Amino acid sequence: MSSIFFTAWGYHVSYLEFIASIVSFIGVGLGITGKRITWPWWGISSALYLVLFIQWDLLASALLQIIFIAAAVMGWFGWEVSGAKPGPFANKYRLLTIVAIFLATFIFAPILTHIGAVAAFPDALLLFGSLAAQLLMVYEKYDNWPLWLIVDGGYTALYASQGLLFTSLLYVAFTIMAAFGWSAWYGTHRRAIRSL
Repeated sequence: MSSIFFTAWGYHVSYLEFIASIVSFIGVGLGITGKRITWPWWGISSALYLVLFIQWDLLASALLQIIFIAAAVMGWFGWEVSGAKPGPFANKYRLLTIVAIFLATFIFAPILTHIGAVAAFPDALLLFGSLAAQLLMVYEKYDNWPLWLIVDGGYTALYASQGLLFTSLLYVAFTIMAAFGWSAWYGTHRRAIRSL
């Protein structure tokens, strides 16, 4: 799957990167709608990206895929069959989450540097931001989407800097999709409150 599927503007897109991108795009699209079926798509795309990121020495991104696979299992069994029931994240936990992301980054980035990661600090920061966003999504908090908006913008720059151009284009799409997800989940939450 690592063989070249096509070349665009001098960039070689492997079968693995292409398939992982398509599966991931479908998974995020389903996540915006709050459908439970999003989780198998996330799990499969994460397994594919795990292999790709190991090949590119983006070790924190590879580790993140293992977490995403576990989150996909949690989400599948945690969400109702009818899908997500979005709600807010308590204000007091928002600041604590941001502090925890930065603290974990400053602890983990030197470890990544020591084992040879190519972009240790941004990879660690985005790892912990993604972990927080993924957990918020599993627990059906609409706050996951603004966090994904920031994280996906960061991943767009990281993957472009590492030459993963096709994947960085995917993350441009994810950044835009995160804005739609935020609107959709917040709107669902507001409608649920009004119907009470």
